[in-house]
Amino acid sequence: MSFLTPDYQAIRDGILRDILNQRPDANVASDGDYAIRANATGSAVEGLYQHQQWIVRQLFPDTSDSDYLGRHASLRGLTWKAATLATGTVTFSGTPTSPVPIGTEDKTSAGVAYMTTAADVIGAGGTVTIAAQAEATGVAGNQAAGTALTLTSAPSGVLSTASIATMTGGTDVETDASLLSRLLFILRNPPCGGAAHDYYSWAMNVAGVTAAYVYSNRRGLGTTDVVILTAGGIPGAPLIAAAQAYIDTQRPVQADFLVYGPTAVPVNIAAALTLAAGYTLAAVGAAINTALAAYFASLKPGDTAYLNRIRAIISDTPGVVDFNLTAPLANTAALVDATHLQLATLGTTAWS
Repeated sequence: MSFLTPDYQAIRDGILRDILNQRPDANVASDGDYAIRANATGSAVEGLYQHQQWIVRQLFPDTSDSDYLGRHASLRGLTWKAATLATGTVTFSGTPTSPVPIGTEDKTSAGVAYMTTAADVIGAGGTVTIAAQAEATGVAGNQAAGTALTLTSAPSGVLSTASIATMTGGTDVETDASLLSRLLFILRNPPCGGAAHDYYSWAMNVAGVTAAYVYSNRRGLGTTDVVILTAGGIPGAPLIAAAQAYIDTQRPVQADFLVYGPTAVPVNIAAALTLAAGYTLAAVGAAINTALAAYFASLKPGDTAYLNRIRAIISDTPGVVDFNLTAPLANTAALVDATHLQLATLGTTAWS
């Protein structure tokens, strides 16, 4: 049976009751000396009970405060994962053969800045796509393909506007909830010398990795493959390499193991909407996009993007009276087998 901690009023009344038991003639009125002393003592004792309750909460990682959660996690070699930079590519336009040097800076309309991490020249078609990364860590650096950028100082022959081709992998400092989740997973799945759950734990320890999936014997007997995801979707080559390097320091020496990023299978969605009075296409379209993004974020490699789920999301959006879905026209399958590691992702959306 759990212990019921008395509150201030119960403690105070208990003190006064004990006094009356010993001194029936004692004055325990609210303005009396005994009552004043009982008030002070009751308040102090309640504080001691509360401190004891706080101590008990620190004994268990799932109820402890942040500092003590860190202590629990450190016993298993875990710490909060650091924030990471979004990485990807940016497409520049201009006169063919015009150079785009490393360190070329550009920004979104909201002021999120990126710089190129490689140099190249504008191609014969008038464009070139170059590796780039955000200048500051955090999820704000993740941007959808096609996001417009403005160059801080355009090189000669290069237009002052550019666009994101891909930009994913930016994460904030790990939350307490995420660290606790990793700790509880290890407590519930103790290290086992290279079992599937060990590879999952190792992958999730890498900063920037937000999800991991382990496939045993995918490339043949004795092989282990780990597919990772990051904030914004598909991880870039640097994060895949970082995960491979880290897990190589943890895995059994003879293990045949590889880290992959899934291949995106974009699902483009278009529909003609009939809206209720008072709703605008821009507002309803944004709400649908948010709901669709949440649905596709819930999919794992190999999951099918179901047409009826897409229909339900559109239908359930406030303001939608009716709609005619013109794309997609069927379920979109993603494969995971010996030659495929696919993930259904949200492609372009068009609302009319």
